Amino acid sequence: MQKRAFIQTAVAAAALCAASQGFAQQVTLRLHQFLPPQATIPAKALLPWAQKVEKESGGKIKIQSFPAMQLGGAPPQLFDQAKDGVVDIVWTVLGYTPGRFNKAEVFELPFMTTTGEAGSKAFQEYVDTYAADEFKDVKVLAVHTHGPGLFHTKEGLNKPKF
Repeated sequence: MQKRAFIQTAVAAAALCAASQGFAQQVTLRLHQFLPPQATIPAKALLPWAQKVEKESGGKIKIQSFPAMQLGGAPPQLFDQAKDGVVDIVWTVLGYTPGRFNKAEVFELPFMTTTGEAGSKAFQEYVDTYAADEFKDVKVLAVHTHGPGLFHTKEGLNKPKF
C-alpha cells in the first residue's frame, strides 16, 4: 500500500478508536512492535504515521512507540497484547502464530502478489469481506503485504540450484 494511503487510513482508524475516549481529553496510545526503530517499517511508516496522528489531532492524541519488544514478550504475543489491552496498537506478522488466522494466512503463500500496493489492497479487502471474524476481538487499523521477495546473490539466479 502506498505510504500516503497507509498513513491516511491509519490516522482515520486511530481517530475513530480515540473518539470513544472523547476528543476533549488527551489520549496517549501505546504502540508495540518487534523491529528496531531504524528498520524500514518503524522509521518510514509507523513513526511518520504517529507524528501525523498527533499533528492532525492538535496534540490530543499521542502515540508512544515501543520498538524491539521493549514492553516484554515475544513477537507471537503481540496480537494478544493488543486484544488483552496490555497495549493499544501493535504491528506484527500474522504468520508468527501459525494456525490462528487460517483465513488470512492465504496471503502468506508465495507468489500471491505482484506489488506491495496491489497485495495490500487485496489483503485489506479480503480481511474486511471474508476474515473479519478472525479479528473480532480487536479493531484492525490496516493489514498489508510487501512486494515479491528478492534473492540476493553474488552471481545471477536463472534457475533453481538443487
